[in-house]
Amino acid sequence: MTTVLWFRRDLRTADLPALIDAASADGEVLGCYVLDPRLKASSGPRRLQFLYDSLRELRDALDGRLLVSQGRPETRIPAMARAIEATAVHISADFSPFGRRRDEAVRAALGDIPLNATGSAYLVSPGRLTKDDGTPYKVFTPYFRRWRDHGWRSPAKSGPASARWIDPADAASAGAGKNWDIPDPGTELSLRAGEAAARQRWSDYVDADLAGYADDRDRPDLDTTSRMSAYLHFGNIHPRTMATALTGGDGPQAYLRELAFRDFYATVLAEWPRSAWQNWNDSFDAIRVDDDNDALQRFDLWKAGKTGYPIVDAGMRQLSETGFMHNRVRMITASFLVKDLHLPWQWGARWFLEQLVDGDMASNQHGWQWAAGCGTDAAPYFRVFNPDTQAKKFDPDGDYVRRWVTDLGTPEYPDPVVDHRSEREEALRRYGEIG
Repeated sequence: MTTVLWFRRDLRTADLPALIDAASADGEVLGCYVLDPRLKASSGPRRLQFLYDSLRELRDALDGRLLVSQGRPETRIPAMARAIEATAVHISADFSPFGRRRDEAVRAALGDIPLNATGSAYLVSPGRLTKDDGTPYKVFTPYFRRWRDHGWRSPAKSGPASARWIDPADAASAGAGKNWDIPDPGTELSLRAGEAAARQRWSDYVDADLAGYADDRDRPDLDTTSRMSAYLHFGNIHPRTMATALTGGDGPQAYLRELAFRDFYATVLAEWPRSAWQNWNDSFDAIRVDDDNDALQRFDLWKAGKTGYPIVDAGMRQLSETGFMHNRVRMITASFLVKDLHLPWQWGARWFLEQLVDGDMASNQHGWQWAAGCGTDAAPYFRVFNPDTQAKKFDPDGDYVRRWVTDLGTPEYPDPVVDHRSEREEALRRYGEIG
């Protein structure tokens, strides 16, 4: 009996329940990945580079026994399954709106061959937790309490040797399709991709910086955050693996809370798929935003890190140069876009998704809506970050700003594009108009 293990956002072999299920039939397993042109088109160059590097590392871990194909999954997966006469196709569950539509299309195309989902990318999968009345949570704090009480399973005991893998050449000969030669676009990354790098980085972070996370996590100048978000996004590591180190102490508990936020936002997106690009709180549909030519020019200045506000410009330049931005600075730059420049949050969210290596639909979109005041647990409309105050508090010596804004204090550095005090008042007027 043969099965197919279809890798997606789970590019690893350790702690992978779907691998255990695929191998449980005691037959051979075809490991495969399908590069969907829709996802390729929506990914920035750094995210594609991280994906390709992760795929190469996974293929090496399987001694070359990974079939990488290009095309629409509803065409490629059934072709592979039928070519090797598979009894089932195994996956990790995907709860995103796109992932659900894709998987339903593949399930329909497979016909009598079952598509079996086991496990997910989360500690507690979307839909698992509800309020006492059976409705989904809209507020994080009560969700977090139930999330902790619910708990999660121990890491699954899987690895490369968990299955007898089918040689892609044999599968191709049987009609499964050509094994794609994974390209190397040559885009420079600030992180090494893949499962081995993820596990090493987490181990190093636990030893060096985890204990101080609660105190230091808002300080971009210290550069002591874990940078694990990209590894989590691509599934190079499962959060269960990380959670084994998150016991006791303020630092580990603060980090665990951030993993809970990741689960919460995935749940919100699963329950309200329209919130991917529309206001979760639809009363904000009536808010006035600027979208004329002047607005587009201000948007370009924001993207380029030329707003004249050093902490904002530092974040935007870090993003452009590295594909990463510190989380505190993400909040500052987002607040500036929607409350100082009065631009639609969707513009900023789309730019972040294009630039970020860790661009994640659930976390990115709902983080932006938090800043805009239109999401779950949103920042109150009257909370408008003052960029200068934020810089003094979280970059007190200016080290972060000086690292990224090298023209600060020179004639080339621009004057502020807007006056924060007056734009704060304008933002409050606009919020007041919608009640």
